[in-house]
Amino acid sequence: MAKIYHKKLVNAKEMVNEAHKNKYAVGHFNINNLEWTKAVLQAAQESKTPVILGTSEGAIKYMGGVKTIVGMVNGLLDDLNITVPVSLHLDHGQSLEMAKKCIEAGYSSVMFDGSHLAYEENIKKTKELIEFAKSYEVSIEAEIGSIGGEEDGVVGQGELGDPKQAKEMASLGIDILAAGIGNIHGKYPSWWKTLSFETLEELQNACKMPMVLHGGSGIPQDQVKKAISLGISKINVNTELQLSFRDATRKYIEAKKDLDDNAKGFDPRKLMAPGAQAIKDTFNELTKMFGCYGKAK
Repeated sequence: MAKIYHKKLVNAKEMVNEAHKNKYAVGHFNINNLEWTKAVLQAAQESKTPVILGTSEGAIKYMGGVKTIVGMVNGLLDDLNITVPVSLHLDHGQSLEMAKKCIEAGYSSVMFDGSHLAYEENIKKTKELIEFAKSYEVSIEAEIGSIGGEEDGVVGQGELGDPKQAKEMASLGIDILAAGIGNIHGKYPSWWKTLSFETLEELQNACKMPMVLHGGSGIPQDQVKKAISLGISKINVNTELQLSFRDATRKYIEAKKDLDDNAKGFDPRKLMAPGAQAIKDTFNELTKMFGCYGKAK
């Protein structure tokens, strides 16, 4: 069976391998609606930056389902004439059923998060997904241990990854490995100090492949850059875009521009425009930090 995802979508394998080789990281940006997706794609195209669009299971439900998301993304790729590499990725898929559903609908990349399972069960199901995905040419991300914090109902205790498990998981044929190195989903609490770079080095020496930093929003810039130098090749961002969207929208409303009936400030196209611009600005700021800005071939 040939790949069925849209001709303009690509899997994330080449993106992250290139990043791993050249010591930068590709940005994975979670999307939540049409405006979100459009803003990220426009920013990527304008800056010639490869990008991974991520959808959590919660966002999939909110937006109406996987077919709706695939249709929206494919339509935007065509209508906006997007030529930079774009991957559509399932973020923290909690079941094989959801991962397979996304692949069949046209996603070009999926993450199976078996960190909530016993390790042996995680390995078994990851193997099953790799076998299923072979004919679709999608990229596969898997996770060992768990990422701290909570995101769209996915809760982790923040365990540090085990190098032995990293080596075994990598040997299965996955494309990207997620593992806990002290990172946390959501806003970082005041008590949080640092990533465990010692753990990251041990994991990278064991798996020797692109690794992903989940919970990338709010980690100090110097730590992000050090993590990239040690093997992080994909960085997931969600909270940071949400906060920038919130702040720009709040500023518009506090200025009472939404109450200007003569200018039709209540029009959702005007109401959401400042937030969309803030997403683009944040995308540019972060991708420059990650080193992937302007790296599209």
